[in-house]
Amino acid sequence: MTESPIAQTAEGPVRGIRRPDGSLAFLGIPYAAPPTGRRRFQPPQPVTPWTDPLDATEYGPTPQRREETNAIIPEPSIPGSATLNLNVFTPALDGRAPVLVWIHGGGYSSGSAASPWYDGRAFVRDGIAVVAISYRLGFDGFGVIDGAPDNRGVRDWLAALEWVQRSIAGFGGDPARVTVAGQSAGGGAVLTLFGMPEAQHLFHAGISISGALGDLPRERARERSARLAAMVGCEPTLDGFRGVKERELTRRQYEASLLGKTGLAATTATLTDGLPWGPVIDGELITRPTVDSFSAGVGADKPLLLGAADDEFTMVFDSAPRILRWVPVPLALRVVEKTRALRRGWRRANRARRGSGAALGRFVTDRVFRSLVVRVAEARRDARTWTYRFAWTSPTNGWSYHCLDVPFWFDCLDDPHVARIAGAAPPQRLADEMHAAAVAFVREGDPGWPAWRTEPGMTRVFGDQPALSRSAYDDALPLV
Repeated sequence: MTESPIAQTAEGPVRGIRRPDGSLAFLGIPYAAPPTGRRRFQPPQPVTPWTDPLDATEYGPTPQRREETNAIIPEPSIPGSATLNLNVFTPALDGRAPVLVWIHGGGYSSGSAASPWYDGRAFVRDGIAVVAISYRLGFDGFGVIDGAPDNRGVRDWLAALEWVQRSIAGFGGDPARVTVAGQSAGGGAVLTLFGMPEAQHLFHAGISISGALGDLPRERARERSARLAAMVGCEPTLDGFRGVKERELTRRQYEASLLGKTGLAATTATLTDGLPWGPVIDGELITRPTVDSFSAGVGADKPLLLGAADDEFTMVFDSAPRILRWVPVPLALRVVEKTRALRRGWRRANRARRGSGAALGRFVTDRVFRSLVVRVAEARRDARTWTYRFAWTSPTNGWSYHCLDVPFWFDCLDDPHVARIAGAAPPQRLADEMHAAAVAFVREGDPGWPAWRTEPGMTRVFGDQPALSRSAYDDALPLV
C-alpha cells in the first residue's frame, strides 16, 4: 500500500492523497478559521495551529449551501462550518513548480471549489501546481452591514493568496511564480485583484476568463442589504444579521425584489445596476472602478490574459416566450438599452445578427463581457496584455456560451459532465491548443501570440479561422 503523502503548511502538517497518475492532492485545507459565531461577518481570522497531520483527503465544506439545479459546471455543495478552505494539486512535494490559483465563478453568489473540473490534472501533468480556493458568497461575502467590514469575500481571496505565499513551497510550488486565474465571477475577481494596490505582492500574473466585474457602488449594496434585513425581519446591523439563521439569509438573498425592481425591469437589472452581490467600491480595499485603476497604472507590471465567448448568455433567450421571435430587433433592444445612439451604433456593427433573441443575447454578452475585454486591454496601455476570443459553438444548442470553454482550458473533455454542454465528441485539438496557451502563460507569462499593443487589437480566436484577428472585438466597440 502506497504511503499517504504528508506536506507541511505554516500552521501544521496535512495528509493527502497520491493519485493513480502519481500526482498529489490535498483537499479542504483551512486557510482561515470557520466564519461562524463571533467570526461571522468578520474578516477571515487565523486558524489555530496543529501538530498531528490534518486529514486532507476529502473536499471541505463549501460556502455554497444549495445546489444550483441548472448549473453548467458541476460544483457540489458540501455541508459544514469550516468553509474557508482550499485544495492543492501538485506534481510532487519537492521542486519549485509554477502555481495556478483558481477562483471559481457563480455570480459571486454560488459556485464551489470542489468541482471535478478544477482538480487540475492536466496542469499538474504539465508541471504546474494548482490551488482551488473557496470564499464567502452572496450577502455573506459582499453585503454591507453596519458594524462589519465590507468586501469580506475579497478579504477571503487575499487570505487564501497569503496562505499560498506562506505555505505553497511545502507542496513543491514556487511562491514567486503565482498566476491567479478564474472564470465569470472568478475572472472578475482576477481583474479586481489586479486593480488593488494591496494585492500586488500576492501574485505575478493573471488569467481572466469571461470576467464579470462587481464594482458595485457602496450605497447600492447598502440599500440591497437593508431590503434583505426587512425581508427577514431584522435590523440592518451586525447584531441584527447575526440573529438570523444562515439558511434564512441564503434563501432570501437571491430574490428579485432585492434589486428594488419588478417585472421586466427586474429581468434586465443586472445590465443597468450590476450583479445582485459582488465586490463593492468601499473606499478602503477598492477605492475606484477597476478599469480606472488600470488606467492609473495599477497592476501594469504583471502580464494578463483575458477574453470572452462569443455568446455568453444568448442561450437564456432560447427559452424566452415565442412572441419574442416576432418583435423587431430595434424594439427588442430598447429593453436592455435606453440610449438610442448606443443601440444604433451596436446594430450597425452587428448587421449579420438575425432574430431578436440572438440580438439580445449578443448585446448582453457585449455589454457585460466583450466590451470589458477591450476596455481593460486599452486601459492597460503598454502593459503586457493578451486577449483571446472563444468562438467554438456547441452542437447542443448552437452557441459559444458561458462556461463552455472551461473544460477546454482545463483539458478535461473526458469528464462525463462535459458531453451535456459540448456534445459527445468535442474537439480535443481545440482543448490541446487552449490548454497549451494557458500552460505557456503560467510558465512564461506569454501565451504564444502577439500582445494587444504589439499588434494593435490582435486577438487569438479559438474555434474559428483565421486563428489570429485584429477585428475580433470590433462588433463590441460601440459599447466600449
